[in-house]
Amino acid sequence: MTYCLLLLTVVALTAAVPVPRALVRAAWPEREPVVALWVWQCLVATVLLCCLTALTLGAAAVFGTVRAQLFAPAPPAVTAAYDLSAAPVWAAALTLLLACGAAWSTAMLTREFVEARRRRGVTRAHLRERAPELPAGLEAVARGPLLVLEDEYPDAWWMPGNPAQLVVTTGALHRLTDHQLDAVLTHEQDHARAHHDWLLHLSTALATGFPRVPLFAHFCDQTHRLVELAADDTASRRCGHLTTALALIELNQHRGVLSCSSSHRLLGERVDRLLQPPRRLGRRHRALTATVAALVPLLPLLIVFGPGLTALA
Repeated sequence: MTYCLLLLTVVALTAAVPVPRALVRAAWPEREPVVALWVWQCLVATVLLCCLTALTLGAAAVFGTVRAQLFAPAPPAVTAAYDLSAAPVWAAALTLLLACGAAWSTAMLTREFVEARRRRGVTRAHLRERAPELPAGLEAVARGPLLVLEDEYPDAWWMPGNPAQLVVTTGALHRLTDHQLDAVLTHEQDHARAHHDWLLHLSTALATGFPRVPLFAHFCDQTHRLVELAADDTASRRCGHLTTALALIELNQHRGVLSCSSSHRLLGERVDRLLQPPRRLGRRHRALTATVAALVPLLPLLIVFGPGLTALA
């Protein structure tokens, strides 16, 4: 059991500190944002699985009731292979620490999703006030997936919820051409199709709860960046890189899309990336990267089930 806990700790620390820092410095995530998002999710899953499995083993070693319930269907040889009766003192401290971390993570996730739901409710109420009054026969259309607001500033965004709505201002309809508007709608629809809002909430909750953990801090920053790049790629594949870049400029020109301020730097990077598309990775390279990333979360499971499988063999 001590050996398993040490291995889980090493894997968790490796995935939480050096690997995300190296991934941030890498150049390929900008070329393949979808694959990069998958890699980040696999890293987070690896750390969470390491913590969960270590918490389970530690609780089984510290509490006899948990051990009896957990290993009830297992043969005696499997229980003996884990040697849970000889748990060191530090295992109890680690179990307590992991239990507090699990409770804190649950609280942060709950708060984030509750706050997100509250913000959506406030936003929907505000949009209903701004939306023009329509005849009774058109009220059902206003509650559909597309909502048009009277506003001189061009803007468009996808508001998740039930039902989800795509909000477009009249300023965007007047300023954008048909092809540019199609690019904007495709961009926002990709956010909804890929459920990027859930990924953003998860990354924000983990970064808020554990701001000093490099993995969670980088996961939040990179997720907010990569989801936009991924949606840009979807729009550019359908409508063209130049059309998508021009649409992005028209929508954000009043915000200073080409300024050098840090708050608008991502917009400028997105425009430059669309005007000078990066060279993509090969199909085999993408598949290999995604496969290796998917196998990494299996390490905690192999570490935990290794002694039991060895005892059965």
